[in-house]
Amino acid sequence: MDTSGADTSTGAPEGWVNPLRDPRDRRLPRIAGPSGLVIFGVTGDLSKKKLIPAIYDLANRGLLPPGFSLIGFGRRRWAHEEFAAFAREQARERCRTPFREDVWEQLAAGLRFVTGTFDDDEGFDRLADQLVALEAERGTAGNYAFYLSIPPDDFPTVCRHLDRTGCTRGPEGSWRRVVIEKPFGHDLASARELNAVVGAVFPEDSVFRIDHYLGKETVQNILALRFANQLFEPVWNANHVDHVQITMAEDIGLGGRAGYYDGIGAARDVIQNHLIQLMALVAMEEPTDFSAAALRAEKTKVLESTSLALPISETAARGQYAGGWQGSEQVVGLKDEEGYDPSSTTETYAAITLEVHNRRWAGVPFYLRTGKRLGRRVTEIAVVFRRAPHLPFDATMTQELGQNALVIRVQPDEGVTLRFGSKVPGTAMEVRDVNMDFAYGEAFTESSPEAYERLILDVLLGEPSLFPVSREVELSWQLLDPVLRDWESEGQPEQYQAGTWGPRGADEILARSGRAWRRP
Repeated sequence: MDTSGADTSTGAPEGWVNPLRDPRDRRLPRIAGPSGLVIFGVTGDLSKKKLIPAIYDLANRGLLPPGFSLIGFGRRRWAHEEFAAFAREQARERCRTPFREDVWEQLAAGLRFVTGTFDDDEGFDRLADQLVALEAERGTAGNYAFYLSIPPDDFPTVCRHLDRTGCTRGPEGSWRRVVIEKPFGHDLASARELNAVVGAVFPEDSVFRIDHYLGKETVQNILALRFANQLFEPVWNANHVDHVQITMAEDIGLGGRAGYYDGIGAARDVIQNHLIQLMALVAMEEPTDFSAAALRAEKTKVLESTSLALPISETAARGQYAGGWQGSEQVVGLKDEEGYDPSSTTETYAAITLEVHNRRWAGVPFYLRTGKRLGRRVTEIAVVFRRAPHLPFDATMTQELGQNALVIRVQPDEGVTLRFGSKVPGTAMEVRDVNMDFAYGEAFTESSPEAYERLILDVLLGEPSLFPVSREVELSWQLLDPVLRDWESEGQPEQYQAGTWGPRGADEILARSGRAWRRP
């Protein structure tokens, strides 16, 4: 039987490769091989709301192997059946695809629970025994990923136990990987320490640092938008781009997360990982291909060329939300949230300015902002172009015309908007802004997979393209650390009213150069 990929039955030219049989064809879905996933923190919010539903959806889409196994590790004294009942409830309530009993029954056959705490030797001994048993019972081939959905302070203990029990080493030809949730430390020093702890047990190519924003279809579409279309790349530079704004706004407050959030803040929680990664994708050069090595090389290169715009007092801002109206609801301010220290200086709004020192982006500021209790929930990237000289027009013809902009909407209404000037109908020559809009929900019949579906599958496939390496993490902290140190010496953050778009100091960052934040 010919397995070369050439079609020998249709008279096709020699050397022609049938895409339906070509393993390099990335249009075909890739199915994970024999494997299992161990979740530490399996009863936490992330597991309940994202991980378990994503695993079910992968199974429902036929992307997991028949013998896939999910092992939960926690302090509860559950039998396997009790864990399966818990997981079924989470999957049924939050799955993206239709819930089917036959799919669930097949998935549930591989569910196991191991009782233990992070400082419990016997618990990890039981986990090691369970992995060996599943290799025989379910045909996992000794391939396991360990998902650390736990506080970073517990990483050293868990990694030490995994190493002691041999869980990090499988039979010959198998793989063992570790998945780390953010935050990746709280500053550069702690990030390096964390990387050293994990790196002592797992090699770098087996470490998958989850940034769920990188798993979103619209984020991956940045690469397609830039490099598959001749329309945009020629103007994607300082000759045509005035500035770039990257926004992640939330309309909710801290609620019950006040204790967790205090001491972390908006900059550590969002800018260090999500927004700097988005900035790298927007600013990076074209990779030689879409392999993990090529993508990471270009992201690292652009981050190494990036610095904070100075002085920090004029290019960065922070704030805390005060009480006000969020839509039709009156909400309390941060200092009145239950469990929050009124004297805390932790920010709920952060904005910084970055500069990329290369030929493509010289002189183009990148403005990054995030906050809670803002005007609406939205994440977007706005590439704002330079103004046209308007030579044939007088001022009255273009007084309502703004700057051209390409806006990539990451959430919630995923898509792309192109803003440009168009003549207003009538006898007079008047130009006004109009939008050309592409929406994922209208253009494609299939709904986009959840980010965690893509990322979990990539872990099982050993596909690291969407996961930052340690060098990227450290470069991000190098950019943010000076801002955090500056803010620590400044006392209380500026107050801003809930339902608005942040503190006045953030508006002044752009106003100094005659610019203004977008109001999505």
